[in-house]
Amino acid sequence: MKHIALIPAAGSGSRMASATPKQYLDLAGKPLIWHTLSALAKVAELDRIVVVISREDEWWDSFDWREFKYLEVLRCGGASRAESVLNGLQALQAAVDDWVLVHDAARPCLDPALVSQMIVVLADHPVGGILAVPVADTLKLAQLGQQIVHTHPRDGLWQAQTPQMFRVAQLAQALATGMGPDITDEASALEKLGLQPKLVMGSPWNLKVTYPQDLRLAELILAAREV
Repeated sequence: MKHIALIPAAGSGSRMASATPKQYLDLAGKPLIWHTLSALAKVAELDRIVVVISREDEWWDSFDWREFKYLEVLRCGGASRAESVLNGLQALQAAVDDWVLVHDAARPCLDPALVSQMIVVLADHPVGGILAVPVADTLKLAQLGQQIVHTHPRDGLWQAQTPQMFRVAQLAQALATGMGPDITDEASALEKLGLQPKLVMGSPWNLKVTYPQDLRLAELILAAREV
């Protein structure tokens, strides 16, 4: 049974307000996705690292990726994250029971040790699971005009992260049958089938770069690790 990292990287990152997709924006002298791949390359348990990019991607080939010896690239990205993941799964030529770990291209601060721990924790789980952290902040539900309707209890609430680890065939089935705007991550597709993925403790440093200021924060996190 193999463990395959799958990185959907076909998005445009519109909230970054940049003509360049966010996965290629400069982060500490390298494209953002380089740091993501570097972290995954340090996970000894991974057998393959696969990136799914858009068929029209004009940035990937302008960088040198040769240091990542086991890196594979699939030009089959879709219009949404879920479509990109499904297209990638269908193109993998993997065994149905292989594990796939889907990770955001824009999470460059991933700790490889967390991935190794996740693989151990989920080895015998019937569904799989995700990295996540308990919600720490008070949550407010708003109405039009940003007026607070009420405070939402945070007990039992977790903030989903990636990687999200499931078996290839089961995840492909879940995405193929449950595709829709409510599928915002892989776990939600499995939940739609009535399955219950496991939560594995992640890290607050496993930041997803979404807005311009997140780049600076990611740079600080990466720099702190080098000290």
